[in-house]
This record gives sequence, structure tokens and C-alpha cells, in this order.
Amino acid sequence: MVNGLGVLGWGVGGIAAEAALLGQPVSMLIPRVVGFKLKGQLPVGTTATDLALTITEMLRKHRVVGKFVEFYGPGVSAVPMANRATIGNMSPEYGSTCAIFPIDEETLKYLTLTGRSEDQIALVESYAKKQGLWHDPSNSPRFSEHIELDLSTVVPSIAGPKRPQDRISLTTSKAALEKILPSYLSDKTSKAAIDIAVGGKATTIRNGDVVIASITSCTNTSNPSVMIGAALLAKKAVEKGLTSKPWVKTTLAPGSKVVTDYYDRAGLTQYMEKLGFNLVGYGCVTCIGNSGPLPLEVSKAVNEHDLAVTAVLSGNRNFEGRISPDVKMNYLASPPLVVAYAIAGTMDHDFENDSLGNDLQGNPVFLRDIWPSEAEVSEVVASSITSSMFTKDYSSVFQGDHRWNSLETPAGKTFEWEANSTYVRKPPYFDNMPAAPKPVTDIASARVLAILGDSVTTDHISPAGNIKADSPAGKYLAEHGVDRKDFNSYGSRRGNHEVMIRGTFANIRLKNLLLDGVEGGFTRNFIDGGVQSTIYDASVAYQAAGIPLVILAGKEYGSGSSRDWAAKGTALLGVRVVIAESFERIHRSNLIGMGVLPLQFLAGDSAASLGLTGQESFTVTGIEALNGGSTPTEVEVKADGKVFRAKVRIDTPGEADYYRHGGIMQYVLRSLLHS
Repeated sequence: MVNGLGVLGWGVGGIAAEAALLGQPVSMLIPRVVGFKLKGQLPVGTTATDLALTITEMLRKHRVVGKFVEFYGPGVSAVPMANRATIGNMSPEYGSTCAIFPIDEETLKYLTLTGRSEDQIALVESYAKKQGLWHDPSNSPRFSEHIELDLSTVVPSIAGPKRPQDRISLTTSKAALEKILPSYLSDKTSKAAIDIAVGGKATTIRNGDVVIASITSCTNTSNPSVMIGAALLAKKAVEKGLTSKPWVKTTLAPGSKVVTDYYDRAGLTQYMEKLGFNLVGYGCVTCIGNSGPLPLEVSKAVNEHDLAVTAVLSGNRNFEGRISPDVKMNYLASPPLVVAYAIAGTMDHDFENDSLGNDLQGNPVFLRDIWPSEAEVSEVVASSITSSMFTKDYSSVFQGDHRWNSLETPAGKTFEWEANSTYVRKPPYFDNMPAAPKPVTDIASARVLAILGDSVTTDHISPAGNIKADSPAGKYLAEHGVDRKDFNSYGSRRGNHEVMIRGTFANIRLKNLLLDGVEGGFTRNFIDGGVQSTIYDASVAYQAAGIPLVILAGKEYGSGSSRDWAAKGTALLGVRVVIAESFERIHRSNLIGMGVLPLQFLAGDSAASLGLTGQESFTVTGIEALNGGSTPTEVEVKADGKVFRAKVRIDTPGEADYYRHGGIMQYVLRSLLHS
């Protein structure tokens, strides 16, 4: 988000962050810089979310992985600071390292609003102008690449059902659902509406219905205009007698307490609550998979009839299996549209021509009847948000409440591991680690653990949400005396490698192309005749036999969250090499940080074009050149009778050092021991 202020910064994986804490630099290739020219102004009725989704679509098509994006042009001045933060925070969704805005009057307004001193604000302005960092709308800097957007062409949008870059114009959303829905239906799916009772009231649920509507995620809930817009829409809806549909689970989880402060001050909290948008917490909730269970009756109907239901959320990420195990289709939308979809109750809705219901006089109510104007939003923002809110709420942000302060703090210089803990266990990364690294060896007789397609995210590789009772992780917890109700999530148990390794590739929507028509964390065990097995159980068998493992993948492998466990779990499963058509920046770096070799198919090659079935035995030769101090550009890969070249994606000398040592943590520890 700091990119919106003109502060250059970007995210790294947890593995690199751990090393940085111990003094290691973060190495990278000098990036190409994409100049993104903005002109015009947003049309009336569009939001920051619509703009962010449009930019996400454009930049993902432009292929900006590993590149910097810098916004310039006359349209920059028309983008408010909160909108800039929304756009910058979605960098992982379109793949760039960062997406930075220049410093201008909007920057100073934000600093004033959030309680910075006059001296600091004057210093920022003076420094930026003297250093040439101040925005000049008429200037066109020299960039490596260019892309352009006329803001006046942005339209109300959503994105889904499984990738943030798959933008859909709101006017075509119903038609888009009708087109995509059949691909989510199976022979078991009921085509008719299912009778259910929710809260003692009879209703029905069908394919395409919205079962989760959540205003969540730091990206949008830090933007007052869309949050006030959502609450004003709720107010108008309530005043006309509209309600959320009974099968929709509605939640409000802003990223800051300031949001609830200005809701209260504006008298809007009651309207959000009347539509079911009650405060459930601050921070990452539905957007990271902590949506909680659906009402029992809804969940039962969905699972017994294999219904393809949907979630709508104001977050960044809508990847498969991320939001809820009961939901197949996830859509990103602005907070006002989340409220609107809760009232509509279905994605099968044309907001232009279908009413949301009838008012108290029996007249049909359309979205345009309750959509707040820019003037209405601006008036509430001006009267309800003050700099004192930020200074008050953030003055004690690090103090914690009585529950945090009452926790017992262990004594001693080192952490005391609890052998029986199911949350935090001593990881095996340094077990039997020699003082000096062993020579790098080529990879021989490796078998394929999974063949994966395009856009496999870190959520596919290492899900953060629900732990299924019949999964390897669920069985592990049950065997260790944990009740089903206390399983919690993978994200909450990431301090326990035994849970996380069992959860690697355990996403319920994962499609391993070694199997036909099977979803979830399954593979074929080729040392047991190719029988179907869980990926974890197959890994145990392969490792016991001393057989290294390979992952074959398509484009954009490892997109989405930086999630370090996507690399840690891969390494602990015994995977030595991942061969993909392309990698996302952080996951490629994390794989090297865990001693896993990232190889990239040469241009035009893929697992399919090379005729790879996944049943072959793989040998990788040429990587031993690292022992001589050089990093090979390419290596040779043999898959039984098929031979091809692959590009080595160890991009910097620092990464080569990490790989030689078996990983970044081993490199750091040895450096500390020898210093």
C-alpha cells in the first residue's frame, strides 16, 4: 500500500524475510520498469475496486512478473490516495514487484488526514520537489515499456470465478455466469432448487446462489469512499424495506478500527447490521479462508446435492478452494456491490434489468435506486472522518488488550519447544546438517508427484483454510487428540510442519493431471503400480525408497500469496525440482530458499508439447556446474526416451549460494557459525 504514497517497497516471501532479519540482503535482477500512463477521470458510478480490477486485467495480460510498474500522466491527479493504495496493494494479483505512484498534493492530503505534523509534511513536499520526485502531469519519463488507460473507459466490474484478473463487466455478469456455470456442475448436481429452512424459515437454494457476502481485506476496507458507499447503500436498502437473503452469510471485517469509528460517527452501523453485516473482527478473515462454516442447513444442501454456489467478497484473492470448502465459485467486488449481492442472493442477477425486491409500497427497487451518489459519499466522508481518529486508534496499536497483556511470557534465551504441541513444533530443517555444504548433485531417477496446469497458486500448493477431517492433516490432528471442532485452519497451524506437510497440495480444487476427473490432494504412486494415493502418502513412500520427486506445471506457477509454506511443504515432500512454463517472482525465490531447483521450459515447450505423461523417470544433468562457482544457463532433462533442455531459474549469485547450501536458512546458519 505504501506504493500509493510514492514510497518504493515490495513484498518478499517469508523465507527471504527470515533471512533478512538475520542480516542477509535480498538479491534481484535489475527490473524492467513499465510506465503506466493514466488520463481522464473515472465515470460517475465507478469505484476504486472497478479501477483496480481493470488495471489487474491489463497488467496480467501485459506480463509484468518481476517488473516495476510506475504510474504517470495527467490522470494520476484524478486518482485519490485511497484508490492508489487499493491499486498498489494488488501488485501480487497482476504479478509486478511493485506499482508505485508519484508524490503530489494527494500525498500531502493523506499525511494531513492521518495526523502527521506540519513540519514533516513540509519536509516531504520540499524533498520531493528538489529530488525530482514531485508529480509533473505533463512529463513523460523514459520507461522500459509502456501501457495506457483512459480512466473514463472504466466500468463497474467484478472478477471471477477463480482469478482476480478475470474481470467481468457488471452489465454482462449474468451472461458470464450462465456461460461458466455448466463447467461447475457434475452428474450429481441437482439442477432444481433445493428446499431448506434457515433460522426456522422455509426457503430454497440453487446453483449460482450467493452463500457468502463479505466485506473484508485491507485493500478495500482501507478506502473510506467504498466503505461509506457500502454503508449508504445499506441505509437506502433498509429504508426501502430490503433485506439480505436468508441463505447468505454476511460479514464485515475491516482492516482498521477507524472504519467502525466513522461508521458509528455517521450513524451507519445500524444499517449494515440490519442487513447482517455485523463486525466479526479486524484483518484477514474471509479473504484468506477464515470464513467460518456456513449455516448447517445450507452446507448440507450444498454438499448433498453438489450445488455450485458462490461467494462475493471485497478482497484481493478469489482462488479456488480459498474462501470456503462448500463454495466452488468466488467473485471479487467492491464493498457496495457485496451488499447488493447479499440482497440479490444470487450471481444469476442482472442489476440493470432485475429488481432487488419491492419497497414498502410494493414498487420494484433496482440497484440504481439505492446506489449512493459521489456527492453523498463525499459529504459523509468529510463530516465523519478526522485526523484525530487515526491518532487516537493508532497511538495504542502496539499495546494490546487485557487478553494479550495477561499472556505468560516464557523466560530464557531460547525458545522451549513443546513435544506435544499441535500448533508449534521444532521443524526438521537443520536436522543432521553438516558444518559445510555437500556438493550439488544432478538429479537422477526422479518420479513425478504431480502434473499441474496454468495459474496454479500458492493456495493450490499450500491452502490456508479449512482442514478436512478425512485429509492426512485431519487424521494427524485426530490421532493427536484434537477434536474436529478445534482443527482450526492450515494458516493457524503453520508453526507445525507435520500439519503443513500433510496440507501441501491438499487444496480441494487441485487438479493433478496424473488422474482423470479427480480433485484434491491426490496422485499416483508409481512404486505401487500407479495406484491412486494422497500426495502425502505417496511422498512418504517415495522418500522411504530414496526416490526424488518432480513437479511439472504450466504458466504462472506459484501466483497469489507469498506463502512460504508453498515452498517449505514442497521441499519436505521430497520434491527436488519444479519444471514450469513460468514462475511468479516470490514463489520461485522461495523454492530456491528451500533448496528446490526451479527449471523453466524453453519458449514453446510444455509438458504437453513434449509428450510428457508423468509416468516417466526423470534425470536432470548439468546443475553440478554450480560446484565450480558458475550457474548454468540451461540443463538437460531426460524423461525416459524424451530429452529436452530447460532454463535454470537461479537468477542471481546470491540465489546460487543459497541453492549450494541446500537453502537460505542453512546458508545463514553456516554464515553465523563461521563468523
